[in-house]
Amino acid sequence: MDESVERVRALVHEAAAVTVLTGAGISTDSGIPDFRGPQGVWTRNPKAERMSDIRHYVNDPDVRRLAWQSRKTHPAWSAQPNNGHAALVELERSGRLVALLTQNIDGLHQRAGSTPEKVVELHGTVWWAECLGCGARTPMAEQLARVSDEDPDPSCLVCGGIQKSATVSFGQPLDPAVIDRAVDAARACDLFLAIGSSLTVQPAAGLCGVAVDGGARLVVVNAQPTPYDDLADVVLRGPIGELLPALARDLAPV
Repeated sequence: MDESVERVRALVHEAAAVTVLTGAGISTDSGIPDFRGPQGVWTRNPKAERMSDIRHYVNDPDVRRLAWQSRKTHPAWSAQPNNGHAALVELERSGRLVALLTQNIDGLHQRAGSTPEKVVELHGTVWWAECLGCGARTPMAEQLARVSDEDPDPSCLVCGGIQKSATVSFGQPLDPAVIDRAVDAARACDLFLAIGSSLTVQPAAGLCGVAVDGGARLVVVNAQPTPYDDLADVVLRGPIGELLPALARDLAPV
């Protein structure tokens, strides 16, 4: 086993309280592309980023129509959890996990078996739709069933307002209560694992600094360099679906 992997494995086994932050990189093995990687959604199609900008979404009906068509074929509907997700379930079962903070909107952590109460969805979820007017939330499947040539941009059935997925777009504030939970979890750990995230989007990326300031060790697991690599005790490069099972193997309960 690589020396760096063995060192992180020892850190995980020695830790009493681990907080995990996951980004898109943990879900690529499940067939969900990341955004900024070499084959990322925005790398291959920069125009796709307009659908994730609340200003364009609200002001341009064409962007909303494209967004609804994109949601109909979102890979999250058929994706299955992979070995990386399963390894984090094992970490939780060992009693070490404080919280699983995720930038992902795909729900794969919960489907893998992570306790929903432990998962903090920083950027929301694609499984629900939300009205930007009255805040009404409905299952995404119900709204996708309405999308058609006659109704390419289904409005809210409660108030007639614009609907979108219950995710945080660029230009939208994150839920303060969600951020507070994440900050508390970063402060409460002695080991912070940042997995599969480019660590370029704030305030999620800043949780690494919060953890380190609180005395935690930081481990970054990502295919590409991140702005927080220099702050990390260890940086691991490699397939997340192989690295995480190695880190979580044979964890004794704490």
